[in-house]
Amino acid sequence: MSQPGRVDRQPAYVLHAQPYRETSLLVEVLSRDHGRFSVVARGARRPRADLRGLLLPFQPLTLSWFGKAELRTLHSADWDGGVPQLSGLPLICGFYLNELMMKLTARDDPEPRAFAVYDAAVRGLARQGGLAAVLRRYELRLIQVLGYAPSLLRDGDGADVDAGLDYWCQGNAAPERDAGQSLERGLRLSGASLLAIEADDYAAAATRLEARALMRVWLTALLGEEPLASRELLQAVNSLSD
Repeated sequence: MSQPGRVDRQPAYVLHAQPYRETSLLVEVLSRDHGRFSVVARGARRPRADLRGLLLPFQPLTLSWFGKAELRTLHSADWDGGVPQLSGLPLICGFYLNELMMKLTARDDPEPRAFAVYDAAVRGLARQGGLAAVLRRYELRLIQVLGYAPSLLRDGDGADVDAGLDYWCQGNAAPERDAGQSLERGLRLSGASLLAIEADDYAAAATRLEARALMRVWLTALLGEEPLASRELLQAVNSLSD
């Protein structure tokens, strides 16, 4: 007889884990087809538990679980491999990925594209090069797939963004062309950078800097002035401009 709510062999990542009761773990999981949710890994803290060394963040896993309640029970976990353990600055960036995912997504709201964005970012961090571009790409793509990002190809009037002009960006609204007025209307960015960001081209230092500023504006609009639990983490991540 099958267990209620049984799901077998689902690609997933561990976002966070904490002790639960005497020998178990409470694990926050991001899965490809079932979104983000909590699962109990029973006995995972026992010295000889099979799950003890598997439920690590930033490692691609294949998970099976059961249960329909808010708290599911983990049945099995397999390590898929292929991604080195993060360390140093990439590890700090990884914590940022996780916290942003947990703050921007709702539990039990499947979005396979968000999983794909996260998976690509983890693998990008593991390559240890171009960390700023990895983070900006992650922020942009995640906000886009969740439906919160305006197009950077057209301004608020519906006209194509011109690489030779400047634009004002406020909150999550479409960019507005700078008409030469002295009054500031949010964040001023070049059309060239807006087009490069949309095209996923972070080769220019100016693009990386302006992308960082734009993502800060968008995330503040979505999460408030202090979107991260750790101010130090936010400063470390936003210091990346190369």
